[in-house]
Amino acid sequence: MIIDPTQQSFKDNYKLMIGSIVPRPIAFVSTKSNDGIDNLAPFSFFNGVCSNPPTIAFSPARRGTDGEIKDTLKNIRDTGVFAINIVSESFAPEMVSTATEFPPEISEFDESGLTPIPCEKIDVMRVKESKITFECELNQIIEVGDGSPGSGFLVLGTIVLFHVADEIYDGGRIDLSKLQPIGRLAGPNGYCRITDRFDIERKIKPDRK
Repeated sequence: MIIDPTQQSFKDNYKLMIGSIVPRPIAFVSTKSNDGIDNLAPFSFFNGVCSNPPTIAFSPARRGTDGEIKDTLKNIRDTGVFAINIVSESFAPEMVSTATEFPPEISEFDESGLTPIPCEKIDVMRVKESKITFECELNQIIEVGDGSPGSGFLVLGTIVLFHVADEIYDGGRIDLSKLQPIGRLAGPNGYCRITDRFDIERKIKPDRK
């Protein structure tokens, strides 16, 4: 089957993408508005970019109903900072509860019951229940598309501080069995664990002369 993305709706293209790009890590992004309202929202187009400086990227799409930007993006534009909280299975239902489009004056911390605690280098609350949090300063925002519903943005952030729970940190590495991260799949309710893992040995290429 060959599918031309220009011959179908952005919603159908989205379904193909989220069904193919799996599993996707979840960026649980906390921000603060200029009015001091704490915001918390999950995004599953998220990954690392580079380690020098340590940089991440996530993509908040415009709302599919009216093309408006989401509160997370507005807050990052206004303040230049945000935190990314890694989601563990232990608080996955609370994370899902924040995916609802609440009005800007409502804090998702209050609605979800998750615990806000202050970051150290930026004026944003992080999620206490999260075993890993990245405090980030905005690097740049790249707009993609024409501003219509389904288009979006690429947000690049520089990590200025790592928060890592002692119990998951082992000799400079993260113990995934203790972190218990979850990944996003297709559909409104699809998630996965990483309990079924395997290794593939990488062959070392000889030095080039």
